[in-house]
Amino acid sequence: MTRIPLAVLDLVPRSEGATIAEGVRNSIDLARHAERFGYERYWFAEHHLNSGVLGAAPALSIALVAGATRAIRLGSAGVQTGNRTPLSIVEEFGLLDAVYPGRLDLGIGRSFSRPKPGAEPGASVSGPPQRELVATAVSNYQTLSGLVDHSAEQRADNGLLLPKKFDFSRLAASDRLALHFELLQQPGAYADTYDRIIESILGLLRGTFRSAGGFEGHAYPGEGANVEVWILGASGGESASVAGANGLRFAASYHHSPSTVLDAAHAYRAAFRPSAEMHRPYVSVSADVVVGEDDDRAARLASGYGLWVRSIRRGVGAIPYPTPEVSAAHQWSDEDRELVKDRVDTQLVGSPSTVADKLEQLREATGADELAITTITHRHADRVRSYELLAREWHRRHG
Repeated sequence: MTRIPLAVLDLVPRSEGATIAEGVRNSIDLARHAERFGYERYWFAEHHLNSGVLGAAPALSIALVAGATRAIRLGSAGVQTGNRTPLSIVEEFGLLDAVYPGRLDLGIGRSFSRPKPGAEPGASVSGPPQRELVATAVSNYQTLSGLVDHSAEQRADNGLLLPKKFDFSRLAASDRLALHFELLQQPGAYADTYDRIIESILGLLRGTFRSAGGFEGHAYPGEGANVEVWILGASGGESASVAGANGLRFAASYHHSPSTVLDAAHAYRAAFRPSAEMHRPYVSVSADVVVGEDDDRAARLASGYGLWVRSIRRGVGAIPYPTPEVSAAHQWSDEDRELVKDRVDTQLVGSPSTVADKLEQLREATGADELAITTITHRHADRVRSYELLAREWHRRHG
């Protein structure tokens, strides 16, 4: 049987009642356990302005965990290109590679980014973003990511649920999203096209970078760094095609955008061209997972998930992860249930055997070469135990 590795995707969550320091220390502790449990790699997501998610700086998170572990691969899932320049990304990972050589995965994502000046008539780019500017950024994100068609719920051939697409335009009215532009991007700055950003990053890593004027650029640290480059994509849009055209590894998301995971994997493989780094396509697929000793125990541990997703989808940012008691007491409206339905319905929850079966279904439908597991529970011990139970069952099946 083909070996299917498991990886960890960590958002550095903070639970209700916990401090920021406790949240960070919990992630370092989980990474130590994940290495012992046999997980292939440990990745950190990048999110901002969330009281319940602390993974704001993947490179810093990697540095904290690298010194506490020995061999597990460490990476970003992913660096948001709308917030950093290619040079700053390469220099950060080059610095890490100098101290922890051969252990790094540079996962590169796309994010809501400010449109080029003049793209939106009457929009200001010199002061706080106008509402029209934010709406344009969200629209561009959905179009380039292939998330515009909000089709009905479907099933893959093997029964995997592909829910209705979430309409990200709901976030256009979010004051928090406007703050992203104001606080994460320099006034008047805008992101280059995604393909050119990736071209610049690869050129700086390989020592082949040339500016538009023909000038050489060499990143020290960074040039020649022994890092694996990945592209993260939510759908069959630009990220998938850029990853394939450059012969890079690709990470598709069932946990973030479950409706489009098959589109993402198919588009990447269709666009793939062999490179010096990769001779064939390689796909990782992420999933939200909670494992307990039995199905009922797992369901209780996962009960805070809907309330947590609700806070994200309502534009206020991820709240500290609630207790099962707080979650049980929440009064749900029909509108809020619909708001989180796609994420709740595609969270994989249950006993080790139940979840492993669901992961097998996900792997079969997507053709994934590996699976990235993201798990959040209120108690840190339950989170560690979830990863342990899954690893034990998965290794029993796959070696």
